[in-house]
Amino acid sequence: MSSSAPAKPVVLVYAEPLLARSMTFVRTQAEALESFSPYYISPHRERDGLSLPEERVEVMRGSQGPWARLAEVPFKLLGVAPLFARRLRRLRPVLLHAHFGFAGLRALPLARALGIPLIVTFQGCDATMSDESLRASDLYSGRVYVRRRKVLDAGATLFIAVSHFIRDELLRQEFSSKKMVVHYVGVDTELFSAEAGVQRESLVLFTGRLDEKKGCEYLIRAMGKVQERLPTAELVLIGDGPLRSPLEQLARQHLSSYRFLGFQPPEVVRHWMSRARIFAAPSVRARSGDAEGYPNVFAEAQSMGLPVVSFSSDGVREAVVHGKTGLLAPERDVEALAEHLRGLCADPNRCAKMGEAARAHVCTHFNLRIQTRKLERLYTRALGKDKAQPIFQTPAESDDEEPFETLVSQR
Repeated sequence: MSSSAPAKPVVLVYAEPLLARSMTFVRTQAEALESFSPYYISPHRERDGLSLPEERVEVMRGSQGPWARLAEVPFKLLGVAPLFARRLRRLRPVLLHAHFGFAGLRALPLARALGIPLIVTFQGCDATMSDESLRASDLYSGRVYVRRRKVLDAGATLFIAVSHFIRDELLRQEFSSKKMVVHYVGVDTELFSAEAGVQRESLVLFTGRLDEKKGCEYLIRAMGKVQERLPTAELVLIGDGPLRSPLEQLARQHLSSYRFLGFQPPEVVRHWMSRARIFAAPSVRARSGDAEGYPNVFAEAQSMGLPVVSFSSDGVREAVVHGKTGLLAPERDVEALAEHLRGLCADPNRCAKMGEAARAHVCTHFNLRIQTRKLERLYTRALGKDKAQPIFQTPAESDDEEPFETLVSQR
């Protein structure tokens, strides 16, 4: 790390760990900044995490192992990290942007020590999981979060909800509405565009973590019904997680054609999105309350020209326009899900038209460049430099307010 401060104002991007493979949206958003320089900070690095620009990474400890973790204890328990704060102060940061509510609470003392505003983005489980589930979990940060949520509400400058659904969940938890905005991350529509010369195949693609929330069990059962009539339809699943083994067993029982590819790098995922005809991810609300806040991968798939088939649940309704960019079935209704999949698999022309509408929708409403400019305006307001505007957005400016209301009326 350079001893001199960067030319652009520095935003400290905080996540735990830095940076889990499932957190591509954090890197995507930060690297799209133009008026600010993002530096990634955390108590520790993820061993097999996402690649980051090393010259803009600062962690509390550089080594791995149980003894190295002792360096984090005072920070995690008391918010005390004077040497870490001293290193960060050399960058002259102007604000700290933490991702997930749990991390926001942990980062609050650090923001105070640096004398800068704290912005917290809520993504999903941090807003939707029940207090009972958080208290019963093995996540120490979850239990502390339930106890000290009011401290975060009082100390942060701005809360960003990744969807209107997440905003409503936060309001239910009595977070301050005057500090809250809805903001979608956005999609790099140039990067996420179908590969020239690649032909669509009779493939239904899933990408995501193999856990309860993603609903793969329902997808496998539905695809079994599809293959009874359309045996050439194949299911391809990209991702890994705690349910992979039982899901593979379920697939062996119900499917004649399928592939589990495990975790794959982004370029491989994009290639499969170019080959597939349908993207399917029937997300559900888990027993813990964990639910989709706003599934960025849905927007990425639509940007690639893929219609989406899913359940009409929570944040999914803000990502897919039923009947236009995809088809949504009632949550956990396998028969309805199978009917949507079967109809699209049997009609490539309808798939293509819906895929064109999906890409146009994302390019218009979820373009990364436009969304990032909106985020930078939020940063400016949080810094108090835009005296003509309040911290929170007015209805006329609220992120995608008009499109969202229009789309809701169509569902």
